[in-house]
Amino acid sequence: MSGYLITLGTIIAINAIVACGLNVIVGFAGQISLGHAAFFGIGAYTAALLATQAGLSFWAALPCVLGMSAFIGLLLGVPSLRVREDFLAITTIGINFIVEAIFNNFEFFGGALGIGGIPRVGMFGLKLRGTEFLVLCLFFLVVVMVVCWWLTRCWAGLACFALREEETAAASVGISPVRFKLLAFVLGTCMAGLGGALYAHFMRFIAASDFAFPLSVSLLSMVVVGGMGTLWGPILGACIIGVLPEVFRPLVDYRILFYTMLLLLMIRFQPGGLLGENSAARRVLAKMRPGGRS
Repeated sequence: MSGYLITLGTIIAINAIVACGLNVIVGFAGQISLGHAAFFGIGAYTAALLATQAGLSFWAALPCVLGMSAFIGLLLGVPSLRVREDFLAITTIGINFIVEAIFNNFEFFGGALGIGGIPRVGMFGLKLRGTEFLVLCLFFLVVVMVVCWWLTRCWAGLACFALREEETAAASVGISPVRFKLLAFVLGTCMAGLGGALYAHFMRFIAASDFAFPLSVSLLSMVVVGGMGTLWGPILGACIIGVLPEVFRPLVDYRILFYTMLLLLMIRFQPGGLLGENSAARRVLAKMRPGGRS
């Protein structure tokens, strides 16, 4: 594989991890979030600071990164429970801008210059780069997928699905909206933090602009295009959104416009996403199965 394809595959794998976390919040628990890039950045900055300032390796810092991402997700998730729908979307957008401003204006986080000199991930005395780092990202993607699969089978996941469909009815049968919404928020931000740590050690330099609001729109586009609430949807969406900008590179200045149009088209013609319920892909697969309708 060429270096270009390996780099593209690594970025797609990292984005897929973060998109899976957003899918837990949006697709599983039904909470609107337009600021997920903030938690992606929190994971990246935590890993970068621990590596450059404290001298910790990626593996030693990883529990701290996951814990910090989950803790901040919990703190920011509590006030978000007081608002719904459009107001929740505005709140999460505000969180994204606030976090970006903190990274950009405080010298502790490198200010406008960002943080450089982040070491590569080491394993068994070797520095992972190229194909080896891509395999590491794919391994963590599989781990995240297993967690999401488990969530769809356990009581907590079923409670999140019930809250997504009808919160009042779910609460009437003893399902706590606060508890399970916060659980989804913590799990989703934890996955975003994992993706951020991988991104920081892959790029080896990060800046506040890397985690701006356009990235949140891109992540949401991945989830919507692939299929909210599905297991494989975020991965399919990450592949599509990751490849299309490379194909249409001359339109890079109109990326937000492109994502907006893509979201509107998906909402109009495939509201469940490419792999969601009643999608064209599912209908085709159903017809291809033995005994399927022609």
